[in-house]
Amino acid sequence: MDYAESRETTEGRVYHVSGGDWDDVLSDADHDERMVINMGPQHPSTHGVLRLVLELEGETVTQLRSVIGYLHTGIEKNTEYRTWTQGVTFVTRMDYLSPLFNELGYCLAVEKLLRVEVPKRAQLIRVLLCEINRIGSHLVYIATGGMELGATTAMTLGFREREEVLHLLEYLTGLRMNHAFIRPGGVAQDLPTDAHAKISEFVKVMDKRLPLYDKLFTGQPIWRNRLKGVGYLPVDACLALGVTGPVLRSAGLPWDLRKVEPYSSYDEFEFDIPTSTEADCWARYLCRVEEMHQSLRIIKQVLKRLDEPGPVMVEDKKIAWPAQLSISSDGMGNSLEHVRKIMGQSMESLIHHFKLVTEGFKVPPGQVYAPVESPRGELGFHVVSDGGTRPWRVHVREPSFVNLQSMPAMSEGGLVADVIAAVASIDPVMGGVDR
Repeated sequence: MDYAESRETTEGRVYHVSGGDWDDVLSDADHDERMVINMGPQHPSTHGVLRLVLELEGETVTQLRSVIGYLHTGIEKNTEYRTWTQGVTFVTRMDYLSPLFNELGYCLAVEKLLRVEVPKRAQLIRVLLCEINRIGSHLVYIATGGMELGATTAMTLGFREREEVLHLLEYLTGLRMNHAFIRPGGVAQDLPTDAHAKISEFVKVMDKRLPLYDKLFTGQPIWRNRLKGVGYLPVDACLALGVTGPVLRSAGLPWDLRKVEPYSSYDEFEFDIPTSTEADCWARYLCRVEEMHQSLRIIKQVLKRLDEPGPVMVEDKKIAWPAQLSISSDGMGNSLEHVRKIMGQSMESLIHHFKLVTEGFKVPPGQVYAPVESPRGELGFHVVSDGGTRPWRVHVREPSFVNLQSMPAMSEGGLVADVIAAVASIDPVMGGVDR
């Protein structure tokens, strides 16, 4: 083409045209049905700041590439410049829809290096918080996935129920999101005195409202037809790509770390692992809805055991970052009683408190891998210590990042509209992908 300048890019040849040249370019391209378009990163249906480069022939996707990195925060690197306890405040911000799982995985790795066992009550509180968080995360999947496919009622209902989750988590931990409540050695403090009643009320509300989703979606022919047979990914493809979580279980493999490699007392609870053999978007939806019911089942079992008193942090005062502290009247600092005690009665306590908070505790050298079952799959922390008060290296096996590899396999050969359903069914969180 001598009438228009062009350059080669990763998406193909790009022409620079103006004025009357445009008609000439169009006529020359008549024989070529191929079209390259960007979907995202500012797109209401890409589940966050995800960019998808689609090559189309008509409405059919012939090639798909995921472009990530628009939300990069350098969290893994940042943990190397903070104490082991301060690292919790960074990792909790990766997958911001399930922050408590990030905290738990990181703390399990640190505790593995320290060779300490968390008190039973702290383990129960961790399970309780994670299962409440799992329900909240799946509700966002339904809300955002429904909205992306045109079901705006899903958005209003899903976020209405998620508010119940966030209100409860705020009451139990002090924050709606990014709690930094699970810490190496246990949890920040015990639950409030009337936590049992608040959690019981939450369970009652969710038991009543979850069946609404079956009415609105499961039995809805438009929703079913929109998801059935779309985004197919069989179990062998899942295993080849390292896909875990509801996407893998919807293909027929009941792989759930809470069952196969139990942690934090999960082996003491009765619950089922929902599976399917359909391996499509519809099966993933059904698996997640059933997982919310199973999470409620676990929460009810935890409630029966919460009356047993006990410590929520390891006894070793060289590790136990100040826990069980009363909160001041401003809702932030420590209470006057605690300040009076460490400043007025014991100089040693004050020195110890100061050094533990500012320098942190030392962790024996070594490297460990600690996985947990997050709402999106296997969330694993590979943590390396050189014996100091900070991590030498923290690398996260993030399920959103790994599962996103399946996008081309799910979408190529399908329609553009089905790309949206496939992305929603993976339920990636870009904070976790880019971290």
